[in-house]
Amino acid sequence: MVVIAGPTGVGKTAVAVELARRTMIEVISADSRQVYRGMDTATGKPTFEQRLAVAHHLIDVVNPDDRYQAARFRNDAAIAIEAIHSRGRLPVIVGGTGLYIRALLRGLDPAPPADPAFRRELASIAAREGRAALHARLAAQAPAVAQRLHPNDHVRVVRALEMARAGGAVLEQERWRSLVGPYEVSYFGLTMDRRALARRLEARAAGFVAAGLLHEVERLLAWGYHPALPSLQSIGYREFVHVARGTMAADEALRLMQRDTARYAKRQWTWFAREPAIEWIDVEEAGGADGAAARIAASLEREGVTG
Repeated sequence: MVVIAGPTGVGKTAVAVELARRTMIEVISADSRQVYRGMDTATGKPTFEQRLAVAHHLIDVVNPDDRYQAARFRNDAAIAIEAIHSRGRLPVIVGGTGLYIRALLRGLDPAPPADPAFRRELASIAAREGRAALHARLAAQAPAVAQRLHPNDHVRVVRALEMARAGGAVLEQERWRSLVGPYEVSYFGLTMDRRALARRLEARAAGFVAAGLLHEVERLLAWGYHPALPSLQSIGYREFVHVARGTMAADEALRLMQRDTARYAKRQWTWFAREPAIEWIDVEEAGGADGAAARIAASLEREGVTG
């Protein structure tokens, strides 16, 4: 199978659509937010025209209050891969949720269950001393892991502390550093000049707002979905929940959305830079989505994946 990964906004879906004009593929979305029904405006889902151009799987599969995690994605994607192969087509995993892709390619290492009492203890420390105190604790216990996590990435810092408490060996996940798994994989990473992507992401976020993000958030809240749900803690949704409740101005919500999107893209670059055997393609240097797709198609032909 093929993987097309990279930071948000780089044009992964557009490249996949262009690739579909060159070879018989179907797309499996590896995006932790596109799985949610009713969350359309700020998740970057393929357009109606893009879905007509090539079949997309694992989009709009659960409601916003459903739990959807890497293990579930791995199982659903494996089923989709088998079905795509049975139709004589090439499955292409497209997305920026690195954990989903990694889980599919190499599995998930065993991890301890959540510990509510320990989490309450950590929440008390964070409230008293600030989130940086938790990050400092993690740095003392697992410095390599702490280096990969921002002090404000509270959810992952807490989870890492839980895992360190259970036994540090599980944190390093060295098995993930080699591309060994059940699939033969051609792995492509899309990139572009970071300043150009930052400008694109700013405009993209403004476009989401103009397309009715606030109205969509208000509708989700009216349907009874709680703002604390992981789905509604996504970038864009969490900010505009405050707008819907009258506790934040729309222009400030957009500013925060743009800032956090840029930070997320930076974390994605860092994540995928650690992945083995990626062939990187600069979308701008390749001449846009069509040129990047042509590069991928040529590489697949050289490898004997397509003919």
